[in-house]
Amino acid sequence: MGSDDWGSCSDNEDYLQDRNEDDDEEDCYSSGFLSKLQFRKDISKARWVDDLAMAEVVEKKGKMWVTMGIVRNGNTYCSIEETLFLIEIGALHVLDGNDTHLSLKELYEKLSNGKSGCYWELFEVYKHLRSLGYVVGRHGIPWSVKGQQIKSGTCSLEGSQESNEMLEMEPKDENSVIELFNNMQITDVSPAFNVYLPNSKFRKSSPGDPSFVLYISRCSPPSRVEIEALERKHGAIPFKFCHVENGRVSFFSFAKNELPVLP
Repeated sequence: MGSDDWGSCSDNEDYLQDRNEDDDEEDCYSSGFLSKLQFRKDISKARWVDDLAMAEVVEKKGKMWVTMGIVRNGNTYCSIEETLFLIEIGALHVLDGNDTHLSLKELYEKLSNGKSGCYWELFEVYKHLRSLGYVVGRHGIPWSVKGQQIKSGTCSLEGSQESNEMLEMEPKDENSVIELFNNMQITDVSPAFNVYLPNSKFRKSSPGDPSFVLYISRCSPPSRVEIEALERKHGAIPFKFCHVENGRVSFFSFAKNELPVLP
């Protein structure tokens, strides 16, 4: 097996250069031109739900919400990586329960406490992909689930019994947000994101298969046994690996190559 290094993401950059730029609003959030984003006049607002470790959007502005946040019972919730990304580009203001503005530093601290199912390297990967224009969602977390209702504003992604009772989902099935986030494990190789190419027709209700599933490799590269198991698991859906070191985000994948038999 050989590695395929696509850290430069040149294919995606070519794709973005060829896109129609008639819709400035859409292009602003899908092309990765961060300089445009930092001076937006229309800023969305969200309220941080501490026990849930997510932000509930209370005021939407812009077309970015077509591809950001999960929807439950008509409400949109942002993961911490989405929240941080939007704050960094000047597109979101986040308040606490007392309507006090939360600073970027305070959100970084929430990222570091380990309660959000995310960590710094994972955020760097998310930010890198979003800046290039990809549509990125947490692996295993549906964008939208019909008939799923949140009766309480808070829950714990850590899965304590008391906090789990605060979040009631209808119907109670495997799509529970708590169960899905609890099942996300931070190991040497773990699934992180479903990644889609920029697509103006993307819909959360029917996102389709991702362009690839991204795994985070924190230490050693995956073994051959692990790769073959993932091939069986994902079938026709491609998967790639990502490694972050000293702030540099690198992507790689593996392909089978048969060497000719020498005489």
